Amino acid sequence: MWTLLAVFLGIFSGVGIFTMDHAEGLSYLSTDPAACANCHIMQPQYDSWMKSGHHHVATCVDCHLPHDFIGKYVAKLENGYHHSKGFTFQDFHEPIMIKEKNSNILQMNCVHCHDDTAHDMVMASDEPLEAVNCVHCHSRVGHGPRGGLGGPLRENEQAGETL
Repeated sequence: MWTLLAVFLGIFSGVGIFTMDHAEGLSYLSTDPAACANCHIMQPQYDSWMKSGHHHVATCVDCHLPHDFIGKYVAKLENGYHHSKGFTFQDFHEPIMIKEKNSNILQMNCVHCHDDTAHDMVMASDEPLEAVNCVHCHSRVGHGPRGGLGGPLRENEQAGETL
């Protein structure tokens, strides 16, 4: 029985270590934006961020994760689980789209950084998450030109015009 347990733990540990190495798992604990492009599906978002106005002032984690220590790592764990599951079973939406919970985090981070200019307009509602959504008008800010950000293109974007 102990031998069987040791074999099982050895296989489980070996597969886990191989998977962490192959998926560059430790890179996700960093704040390096290149970690977001470890997966090929995120390459358009990374490339468009490199060309955006926010490239010099904000990284992926500044916009897409809560700023408090515990919230940041809880969101990283949740997102990591969903990404791992999605890519393992190939059951993710393509083009990749932000989920409501992460969209709310993004909204709160926009307001956090731009509080002096946007707070009164964005927080016009008593419920911050029901207020004006920043990316409704500023969809290209964090990622520059539309780069596989999901959702339907507006009519003038389909015609090739820039907004």
